[in-house]
Amino acid sequence: QVHLVESGGGLVQPGGSLRLSCAASGIFFSINDMGWYRQAPGKERELVATISSGGRTNYAEFVKGRFTISRDNAKNTVYLQMNSLKAEDTAVYYCNADFLRRSGTYLYWGQGTQVTVSS
Repeated sequence: QVHLVESGGGLVQPGGSLRLSCAASGIFFSINDMGWYRQAPGKERELVATISSGGRTNYAEFVKGRFTISRDNAKNTVYLQMNSLKAEDTAVYYCNADFLRRSGTYLYWGQGTQVTVSS
């Protein structure tokens, strides 16, 4: 089995910063792409950022210049540094990762962590 566990969410004032972490554990050969998504109340889940195993990144337009995705392959962990947070960034943030296992490649999701931006 494979698990992804997010941490680092919480309540922050507008203009503040948070750093999310997502650690992978379990039995797998390697991790390909990792990513962060978010879902606000009443809205569909949307892409925030992704990062390949080689470090190539992709960002949604609404976070460019404010958020930075990174990963530590030795720790099987992906991070999301969020700066200049806005009220509209309030959402549950989910990580996902594409795992190479004995039987093939599988996409797993974490359970989500709440980020609330409010004064």
